[in-house]
Amino acid sequence: MSMITRLHYFNCVVETGSISQASRVFDVQPSSISRQLATLEKELGIRLLSRTTRNIGLTEAGITYYQYSQRIVTELDEAHRAVNDLQQNPKGRLKVSMTVGFGESCVLPLIPSFIKQYPEVDVELELSERVIDLVEDNVDIAIRSGRLTDSNLIARKLASNNFLLCASPQYLAEHGSPDTPHTLADFDCIRYGYSGWREWYLLGNKPTKLPIKSGLTVNSVNGQKQLLLNHAGLALIPRWAVERELNNGTLIQVLDEHTFSPYESMSSTYAIHLKRDLISPKIRVFLDFLKKHIDG
Repeated sequence: MSMITRLHYFNCVVETGSISQASRVFDVQPSSISRQLATLEKELGIRLLSRTTRNIGLTEAGITYYQYSQRIVTELDEAHRAVNDLQQNPKGRLKVSMTVGFGESCVLPLIPSFIKQYPEVDVELELSERVIDLVEDNVDIAIRSGRLTDSNLIARKLASNNFLLCASPQYLAEHGSPDTPHTLADFDCIRYGYSGWREWYLLGNKPTKLPIKSGLTVNSVNGQKQLLLNHAGLALIPRWAVERELNNGTLIQVLDEHTFSPYESMSSTYAIHLKRDLISPKIRVFLDFLKKHIDG
């Protein structure tokens, strides 16, 4: 009989406190359980269980051995489930919460292809800037920018934000272009309304907060882009939001020799999910799909 079977028997006797109870769990004779426990103790050369007429307890060595035995059996069971999951088609409800700008620009265009590839996954999308709790809001994956603080979460980087200073050709033709970052106060600057993205920093050896003229604020990245396209001023906006407009010339990058950010450092956008020993197939394939199709 295998060592793994002995570990199963040993764990069950510890957890039920009885050889007879363990024999009922495994549907074997109590004598079979006893023989395997005796063999285990003989192989180890030490007594693990202290037996009395009324109950069974653990020796000091037994306590230590049980901690390892429990972990081994649990991980083996999870390995079996992991292999079985790989053989199953991803299916079921998948709820994804994402910021409006990144969702509309980068994720939503990919969803029809994902559904075509995984038709048994029912995708529920939420576009929101609010801070969510994955457990309370019953969300499988959250797509957010910033830093990960909760140790119970796993973050997978999807894209660097790479903030660019942009304006329309018409605005620049009418107002001119700033010569240096420090002359931005002379131009109309479109702030993003989220508190963490309101300020503009010039990055270098030491981040420098820039004085800017801020008569206009909007609370979405796509709102910033629409104002840019309608010649309202300059905005600090992620490259992923304006890639197409930069390519077709409807927007122009300004002061491209400098690095800007609304933080005092660079930032990225992440797909976040709960830390689990096993990730369900629907979550795994969606994360892999995003990483494959979004150029980080």
